[in-house]
Amino acid sequence: MSMEKVFYPAVFHRTEEGGFWVSFPDFPECFTQGENMAQAYEMTKEALGLVLVDYEKEGQDIPVASEFDKIEIKESDRLVIVEFDMLEYKRKMNAKAVKKTLTIPSWLNEEAMKKGINFSQVLQEALMQKLCI
Repeated sequence: MSMEKVFYPAVFHRTEEGGFWVSFPDFPECFTQGENMAQAYEMTKEALGLVLVDYEKEGQDIPVASEFDKIEIKESDRLVIVEFDMLEYKRKMNAKAVKKTLTIPSWLNEEAMKKGINFSQVLQEALMQKLCI
């Protein structure tokens, strides 16, 4: 499954202390919590990111999101759709630079150097354009 933005249901369960713990119907191994709805939602996005990255690294098929209206919850629970952007997550979590060696014609190198062009920036922009990201 190619992932850019995905949407998964999460069940927000109230705790006795007033916060929430969160489970995912499509990822039974994934749980998180938060002291309030806003914090729980942010933690939910992080937890979803971690499980999706693990699935991807392990070569596991990423499940199709359950249909919202087919998920049974208790009256005190809340069903929330969580948006997750894999590209944004990877940018945020893996922003370290990687050195690449490339070859270009000397005349092109000279012209670019005269104009003070940043080769790394040009390569990044070209790759993002080529990858449509």
